[in-house]
Amino acid sequence: MEKLQQFAIGQRWLSDTETELGLGVLIDVDERSISILFPKSDETRVYARNNAPLSRIIFNINDEVQDQEGSKWLVESIEDRHGVLRYNVVRTLESGEQERKALNETRIGAQIQLSKPVDRLLASQVDYKEWYDLRIEALIMQAQMQTSPLRGLIGARVGLIPHQLYIAHEVGQRFAPRVLLADEVGLGKTIEAGLIIHQQLKTGRSERILILVPDSLQYQWMIEMRRRFNLHFSLFDLTRTASMKEHDPDLNPFSTEQCIIASVDLMIDHEDLREQALEA
Repeated sequence: MEKLQQFAIGQRWLSDTETELGLGVLIDVDERSISILFPKSDETRVYARNNAPLSRIIFNINDEVQDQEGSKWLVESIEDRHGVLRYNVVRTLESGEQERKALNETRIGAQIQLSKPVDRLLASQVDYKEWYDLRIEALIMQAQMQTSPLRGLIGARVGLIPHQLYIAHEVGQRFAPRVLLADEVGLGKTIEAGLIIHQQLKTGRSERILILVPDSLQYQWMIEMRRRFNLHFSLFDLTRTASMKEHDPDLNPFSTEQCIIASVDLMIDHEDLREQALEA
């Protein structure tokens, strides 16, 4: 019988799985099930009594509560009347006077915010241990990936040759690396450059990338960066930069994108664009 007395009509409960329903009122209870009315959404849920995913909402002294009319009150004391609570509350009027009244929990508004960790803890709004363990495991794996010496060098859609990984790793260890990749034709200089760029971005050592290539190779590089490294580059040519300047003469086109591919000739033939690229 003791277990049957934990529920009483009029008590306020919150759904652990559907908090958006708001604060519910227990309207019916029997030996097997309980019925909760959620006034905020005007819906009724029926739960198995033994394993209902519900949390009993009990406000503490000095907590702020809101009645059904929207007025806010401060809890001074609490009375338990056969399992249903009555809050003795107070509020300060605009005149400075204090108003007191007894507020049954059935008259508390359906709106409730449990966004703060302390509020969720006091209201027993805690996740299952399995979810906590999963988050911890994910955070540990994330930390291991962030501290891995291969961070930024894995995940590319390429079949790496050992020397490519070695070169990319060596260059990635340098601060502001300046290197000349001079492998023979067909040994994967584009892949090596892509690995270095990918690692610089993933480790936060670089935030903006400008690739300058011959005009005939612009599309090839854009496709390779996207297909093999999932890096999205924007193509900049004279038409695009001129269009930007037409709309905003003071705009630096190279400040509008983080990753850009342009032709070497564009920089050589247009000193103003070269200076803007350096400024960006």
